[in-house]
Amino acid sequence: MEVLTDRDCDDFDDNDKLSIMPLGAGQEVGRSCILLTFKGKKIILDCGIHPGLHNKESLPFIDAIPEIESTDLILISHYHLDHCGALPFLLLKTNVRAKCYMTHATRAIYRYLLADFVKVRYDTLLFLDLLSNSGISEQSLYADGDIVQSLEKIDPIDFHQELEVNGIKFSAYHAGHVLGAAMFLIEIAGVKILYTGDFSRQEDRHLMCAEVPPHRPDILITESTYGIHIHDKREEREKRFTSLVHDIISRGGRCLIPAFALGRAQELMLILDEYWAAHPELQDVPIYYASQLACKCMAVYQTFIAAMNDRIRNQVANNNPFCFRFISNLQSRNHLDDSGPCVVLASPGMMQSGLSRELFENWCTDKRNGVIIAGYCVEGTPAKQILSQPAEVPTMSGQMLPLKCSVEYISFSAHTDYQQTSEFIRELKPNYVVLVHGEQNEMMRLAGALQREYEDDEICHLEIFTPKNCESVNLRFKGEKVAKVLGSLAKTRGSSSFEDTKASNFERESLSGVLVKKNFAYHIITPTELPVYTELATTVVTQVIAVPFSGSPSLLQFHLIMVAGKVKIIEKLEESVTFIVFDEITVTWQPNMVRIKWVANPVNDMYADAIQSIVLRASPTSSDTLPTLREPDFIQFCGALGVMLQDAFGPDCLKASGGVVDPKADCLRLDVDENVVEIDLRGLTAKCSKNPKLEQVVQSMIRRLNNSLSPV
Repeated sequence: MEVLTDRDCDDFDDNDKLSIMPLGAGQEVGRSCILLTFKGKKIILDCGIHPGLHNKESLPFIDAIPEIESTDLILISHYHLDHCGALPFLLLKTNVRAKCYMTHATRAIYRYLLADFVKVRYDTLLFLDLLSNSGISEQSLYADGDIVQSLEKIDPIDFHQELEVNGIKFSAYHAGHVLGAAMFLIEIAGVKILYTGDFSRQEDRHLMCAEVPPHRPDILITESTYGIHIHDKREEREKRFTSLVHDIISRGGRCLIPAFALGRAQELMLILDEYWAAHPELQDVPIYYASQLACKCMAVYQTFIAAMNDRIRNQVANNNPFCFRFISNLQSRNHLDDSGPCVVLASPGMMQSGLSRELFENWCTDKRNGVIIAGYCVEGTPAKQILSQPAEVPTMSGQMLPLKCSVEYISFSAHTDYQQTSEFIRELKPNYVVLVHGEQNEMMRLAGALQREYEDDEICHLEIFTPKNCESVNLRFKGEKVAKVLGSLAKTRGSSSFEDTKASNFERESLSGVLVKKNFAYHIITPTELPVYTELATTVVTQVIAVPFSGSPSLLQFHLIMVAGKVKIIEKLEESVTFIVFDEITVTWQPNMVRIKWVANPVNDMYADAIQSIVLRASPTSSDTLPTLREPDFIQFCGALGVMLQDAFGPDCLKASGGVVDPKADCLRLDVDENVVEIDLRGLTAKCSKNPKLEQVVQSMIRRLNNSLSPV
C-alpha cells in the first residue's frame, strides 16, 4: 500500500484521502470530538463538552462537519463528560442518523452521569438566578428526557468484539483509565486507525492497564494530556496522598478532595479505607463521599467486576471491595458534620459548581483546612486556578475570599505519562501519530520529544501531527484492489493452489463472472450464485413476442434454417408446431401467428431480433422478395442431391426411392452400408442415430448444395 501526505500527491483522487480533524481537544483538554473521513465514510470519535466553558460554547465545533446526516458511525471511548457530555445534543439536536457504540459499562453509567450533570447545571443556574433576580440567562443543552431518549440510539459493544457498519470494521480494547473505557481499532479499506481516547498503561487498585491491540495500526490518534511529564510510582504517590490527609486531620482541619463522581474517586476510596483500617487513631474521623451519583453507579461497579483487574476479581470471592468500612455516603449538605476534622470527597473534580465548590468556599478561609487536587485540571477551571496559590479566590456569586487553606496536587489521573506513551508507540510501530487531548504547550513538548527519540530509529519512522481544532490532517492511502474468486468459479480453476501455480500462467487465463463490490471487498462469482454469496436476488426475465404470420410451418422452418442452420422440432400438434433455434429460442407456429419465447440476455436478445426480422420478411404477402426452392429450383435441388449422394455413397444408396429423389416427397432414405440416414427434404436436415458422424457429413453436403443453388 502506497502512503503519501498532501504535499506529495496533489494529483490523487480525493477518495484516497484520509482526513482527521479535531472538532474539540485540538491543542486543548476538553470537548473531545474527532472527525475521521476516508473512502466516503465518516466517523465521529467521542463527543464531549468543555468543563471550563458554558452552554453552547462548551460544545465541540459540530457545525464544521460537512453533511452531518451522512455520518456513518459514532464511537464513545468512556463516560467522562469531556468525552460524552455532548452526545445527547449530537444525537437529538442535529441531523445525525448514525449508529453510536460504547461498551456496556460506559452505557450503564452514561445515563446517571449525564443526569447528574443536568441537575447540577440547573441548580447552579437557579442559584445565580436568585442572586441576579433577572431570570435564568442560559438554557441547558438538553434535558433529562433527552438523555433517556439518546439511549435508544446507543448500542453496546464487548471488548475484543469486532463489528462492521457500512464497511467500517471496528473493535474495542481495554484502555484502563476508568471502568469500561475503550480504545477503538478501526479499519477502512485495509487502513487501520487506533483511537486511544484517554488511556493508562499503569495498573491501579481496581483497573487493569491499557492493552496493546494485536494489529499494527497505520495511524495512531492518542492523547497528550501530560506531555513529557513522568508519573510518580503508584506506591510513592499513595504514601504522599495519605500523609497529606493525615497531616490535615492532625492539625484539626477538614480535608476536601474534589474528585469526579466515578473513576478516580473509587480509587481514592480504596486507598483511604485501607489506610483508616491500618490506623485506629483515625477511625473516629469520618470520611464522606458526597455523591448520590456514586451510590447509583456503585451497583454498576459491582456488576462489571469482570472488567477490573485480577486483584479485585480475586478479592470479590471473599468480600466486596466496594463495601467500605470507614467511608459513608453523604446524602446532602445538611447531613455533613464538619464541626471537627473530616475528609470529604465531593464532585465535580474541577470545582466548577456543585458541592465541591460550595465546600471549598466555606472552608478556604481557615488555614487548618486543606484541599488535595488529585486529578488533571483543565485551564480556566477553579481547581486549576487555586493551584497557583492566589491570595484571593472568587465565589460563584462574584465575591472575593482570602485563600488560607493549603492546596496540594497529587496526580492520580489515569492518563499516560511520557514514558508510557513512548513505550506504547514503540510496541505499535505506527507510521503516523496524531496528538489530541492536550494543552498546546504540553502537546508540543511531547511531539518534540517523540520526534527526537524516533528520528534515528530504523524500524519505526514516525510522522507526528498536532492539529488545532477544525484543522485537518490529510494523508493519502492508495492501495491495490484485489478480487476474490468464490464458488464454482474457484473450483473450475483446478486443484492447484495459487502458491503452486506460476503467475505467468494466470496472466494467460480468462475468467468470466460477475464482479460484486460490497463496501471495500471485491468478489467474482457466477450469476446463479449471487443469492448464495451476496444479499442480491437473481431474477430470470422471460420474454414472449407474437408476430403475425400467415405462412405454413414448412415455410417458417425453411427460413429458420436459413438464419440459424440447425432447427429442431420439439412438438408437433394439429394446430401448432414448436421449434428450438440456437438452443435457446422457442419458436411456435400457430395459425396466423408465430410466438417467439426466450430468456432475456444480450445474446438471446440478439438472436430473437434476428428471428423476428426473418419471420416478418417470410410473410406470403411479400413473397416476391423471398428466396424459394420450389419449382423450378427445388426440382433442380432434388436432382442434384440424388447425383451427389450416389457419387459419394454408391448407386445403391437410394435404392429405397428407386435411385432418384422425388421433389414431391417430404423425406428421403439413404442407405450407407448398414446405416440408415433419414433426410427431411423440407427442413433440409439429416438424422442417423446409429452413426452421428455420417449424419454430420450428410447434413453438411445438403447444406452446401442448398447454399450453392439458393437464389441470392
